[in-house]
Amino acid sequence: MHQFIYLVLSFILTVPAFAQNYQTTGKIIVDDPHLADLIDVSAGIEILADGFGWSEGPLWLSSENKLIFSDIPDNSIYEWSESDGLKLYLKPSGYTGEQARGGELGSNALLLDSDGRLVLCQHGDRRIAKMLAPLSDPIPKFETLVDSYQAKKLNSPNDAVFSKTGELYFTDPPYGLEKNVDDPAKELDFQGVYKLSKSGEIKLLTKALTRPNGIAFSPDGTKLYVANSDPKRAIWMVYDVKENGSIGNGKVFYDATNLVLANNGLPDGMKVHRNGTVFATGPGGIFIFSPDGKILGKIETGKETANCAFNDDYSALYVTADNYLMRVHLKK
Repeated sequence: MHQFIYLVLSFILTVPAFAQNYQTTGKIIVDDPHLADLIDVSAGIEILADGFGWSEGPLWLSSENKLIFSDIPDNSIYEWSESDGLKLYLKPSGYTGEQARGGELGSNALLLDSDGRLVLCQHGDRRIAKMLAPLSDPIPKFETLVDSYQAKKLNSPNDAVFSKTGELYFTDPPYGLEKNVDDPAKELDFQGVYKLSKSGEIKLLTKALTRPNGIAFSPDGTKLYVANSDPKRAIWMVYDVKENGSIGNGKVFYDATNLVLANNGLPDGMKVHRNGTVFATGPGGIFIFSPDGKILGKIETGKETANCAFNDDYSALYVTADNYLMRVHLKK
């Protein structure tokens, strides 16, 4: 009997932390057999939480062992952990003004700077800002990093990524404006992709994309991927990154325009695995590309899918999709 009890306790103690009974949804499509070396297909797509207005900008906080993500319409950031579940992390997150306004006013992309401070793309305030508080004790006090280009107010910074040299690359579509591209408060007549230097100098990299959205670097920093969330030109672009930080030789990485009518969603947020595999949200879920643009498979969430993020050891991919927070288990 004692041996039996010991075996049962040993089993309980060695069950992995993710072995809770989460509801699953959607399906994982494998187009290349090598994808099975990367994704635990048998685990499915787990629903960790729901009830959000539009979930976005997931970010894994290694120091806190938790995920944080934006709920844009709610002007809030939520946190989720295996041990404590779902909690409010920060509110307000993207609009700090006193005058009531509608639209997509909350924070979007979230990222960490080299000092471990939280950096936010704030739709409502039309800027990128840094939270003036530690991650463990968040408060809605912010310092503006950038809010204008050539003395004109930015549209609504959407997604951002730091280069290996510490420069901030970001996209600026009109989605945070109450009337979108036709908003009378819109000061720029284009939607840009920008680079903010460590000294605070902003440089326009391209204004050729109609709705620049998700943005990510290749692991070696020599390629920059940018999503264009325009249903008339639903594409991902890839650019060479030059020694001075500018971009060139832009070409279409993948064109999903013909998939838009039959599927929910558009090219949106993306993350690049440390092995170079690109996980890009788009029509129907998340496209999984090899570095040269070959489709390896797809995570079909059944929802309009906004963005995704890896945890620190790449054992999980967290997904924000419409009103859901989801997770897919990976093989490290």
